[in-house]
Amino acid sequence: MTNQLELNDYKQEIADLYSRRSQTYDNSDWHSQIAHRLIDYAQIGPGQHILDIATGTGIVVIEAAQIVGSEGRVVGVDISSGMLDQARRKIAGLGLSNVELQLADAEALNFPANSFDRILCSSALIWMADIPAALRLWHGFLKPGGIIGFHAFAETAFVGGVVAQKVVEKYGITLAFSKPTGTVEKCHDLLQQAGFEAIEIKPEQYGSYISLEQAKAMWTGSSHPAPGQFPHPLSQLSSEQLAQAKVEFEAELEVLKTEQGIWNDVTIFFTFGRKPADSLGFF
Repeated sequence: MTNQLELNDYKQEIADLYSRRSQTYDNSDWHSQIAHRLIDYAQIGPGQHILDIATGTGIVVIEAAQIVGSEGRVVGVDISSGMLDQARRKIAGLGLSNVELQLADAEALNFPANSFDRILCSSALIWMADIPAALRLWHGFLKPGGIIGFHAFAETAFVGGVVAQKVVEKYGITLAFSKPTGTVEKCHDLLQQAGFEAIEIKPEQYGSYISLEQAKAMWTGSSHPAPGQFPHPLSQLSSEQLAQAKVEFEAELEVLKTEQGIWNDVTIFFTFGRKPADSLGFF
């Protein structure tokens, strides 16, 4: 399938990254595990209309479609054609007829106001170029009383990113990573400012000990898109500075090594908000 979206350079980098990952994305149980948990908390019911933002290989849309049944409808959007190809293959294999997939930018959608009972975003919110604006846009698509739910990662999550942030600060570089959603308070404020109420945030720990080699492999330099930042902040560094930063990154990880390995925190905030019942639609 040809990617026909007109994307800016930042979004194209993300689309290309996930298309490259699409063949192996489902090899790990982790994505399906936390997606299932998000759906559990979202209280989806038969006959509902669901929008899944950054649907990827269809993990959320497939489970949601099975819950809403033939009277319901699930729409999944993603900017990666490769990920959508995988989702279509899985959906066809299951014979689901109540799912629609769209190659689309989640920050430039054009659904009618008050269309969906639930909007879900699994593991992708930090990739939005303007998170507050995206949440306001999606707010308009929800029916009054409808619920939004997303995964947010704590600013302490993913040891490679945390250590990389610390190292590159010495070079005057700031990496955002999960900082926009990095605390319960930040998640709450994002939803409140977007017009949501009855906000609930459920922190859960999915961390584990990993080997030093696994931790070192988390260094991506400037070859991997930086969530919410373009151009990549590390592109400001010379090749020599980048090489030195990697050496310092690995040295910092050596200090964290224990007999069990290196603790890789993965604190997830399962975050939910309700659109007020008396809301008329878009701001």
